Amino acid sequence: MAIGPRLDLRFTQSLVMTPQLRQAIKLLQSSNLEVSAFVEEELERNPLLERDERPDGAEAEPPAGAEPPPAAMPDSYEGASAASLPAEADAPLDIGDWSNVYDGDSAGRGGRADFEDLPGIEETVAGRPRSLREELAEQVRLTFPDPSDRLIAAQLIALLDPSGRLLAEDAAIAAALGCAEARVAGIRVRMQRFEPVGMFCRSLRECLAVQLAERDRLDPAMAALLDNLDLLARRDLRRLMRICGVDAEDLADMAAELRRLDPKPGAGQDSGPAPLLVPDVLMRRAPAGAPEGEWILELNPDTLPRVLVNRGFHAQVQRRATREDRAFLSEKYQAANWLVKSLEQRSSTILRVAGEIVRRQEGFFRHGVGHLRPLILRDVAEAVEMHESTVSRVTANKSIATPRGNFELKYFFTTAIGGTSGETFSAEAIRHRIRSMVAAETSENILSDDAIVSALRQEGVDIARRTVAKYREALRIPSSVQRKREKAVPA
Repeated sequence: MAIGPRLDLRFTQSLVMTPQLRQAIKLLQSSNLEVSAFVEEELERNPLLERDERPDGAEAEPPAGAEPPPAAMPDSYEGASAASLPAEADAPLDIGDWSNVYDGDSAGRGGRADFEDLPGIEETVAGRPRSLREELAEQVRLTFPDPSDRLIAAQLIALLDPSGRLLAEDAAIAAALGCAEARVAGIRVRMQRFEPVGMFCRSLRECLAVQLAERDRLDPAMAALLDNLDLLARRDLRRLMRICGVDAEDLADMAAELRRLDPKPGAGQDSGPAPLLVPDVLMRRAPAGAPEGEWILELNPDTLPRVLVNRGFHAQVQRRATREDRAFLSEKYQAANWLVKSLEQRSSTILRVAGEIVRRQEGFFRHGVGHLRPLILRDVAEAVEMHESTVSRVTANKSIATPRGNFELKYFFTTAIGGTSGETFSAEAIRHRIRSMVAAETSENILSDDAIVSALRQEGVDIARRTVAKYREALRIPSSVQRKREKAVPA
């Protein structure tokens, strides 16, 4: 066989993920806030992109040389009628930074008790919120005049865990600082009354006891209840009444008193306010006179980025540009056009998918969670003629503001539970029904899992006992035995 070069012609098909296609997929599965951040970066990198500063609904012409904005997206979708549906480890010792607490000099000649180094009123009001450790350090300065006591207090603050507990023993802290254990214990007891009350404790019982003592509610009966918190967790109320020497009404009052306390007084003190959920899609009822069952959907204009391509600037610069500059401008021009088209396609796709979800779950928006219908990605994908992966990307990291509140788009996809007559029910609707049945129980009629199964089957839901138990545990509903013990004592 002769060996030599030869030329063959072959035809093959392959899917190539271009950078532009990857960008479009990334934009599709990102929320509006993430897209806005991406567009801000592109505005800085691409000189041919401009922000569309025109107010909503403005009909003015775009700036000279700029591309017109994308075509208006459909802002309404007609929904269909809803179908009826019946022990803790020791923390390592670390002296930490206590310079903000210890005001004495290195020779220990005494601390400054004046307020010359404290922030002024204008700084306190206008400045950033102080952290929990800064608040505790402030209370240390006002409580302990002795600089040695301040050093011990600073070490206690440094050893706090995020919940406000102090895991290190007094003896270990005293050995590390070279002082008496009784002195550390005394300072720790005083700091337990700092705000928030209940910090610097080693156990849940001690934390609750300090808060009760601050309210002058730590009597012998309450102390006995604190010694048997495990029985309270198991709702063994009859045994607790014997141990505490109280009747059912007094025990209910004591349990309610404990529920008003904070088991982790340090948790969340340093965190800022919870971030608001900014919806990507806005939903509202159609105005009066519109056809029955119609809803209006639109993308949130507050987070929706709008950009234009400055064609005039591109044409003006290209005439005097060198070959290298023209290659650069051509690349940026194509990238700008692709970004505008990607944002337009993203808006259209999100509204199509959200509109189909609203149409299929219209019973939920009108009547509540009991009318939530089973829905899977394939159902929406077939209706909007898209691939399931595209629908999955659209519903990821997106939320919708509805008359019933803000919901993630993923919330409306639930598995189906078969019915006795061939129909199907949403798993979320079944969980809601179980919660309602348990909430309607009386002390004389506690429903077991088997009883719940029987009641649901009478309503046409074919469900197994293990499924009911799984849903009940997911809803944090105790077993029928525990609920019977709890309801035996009047709340």
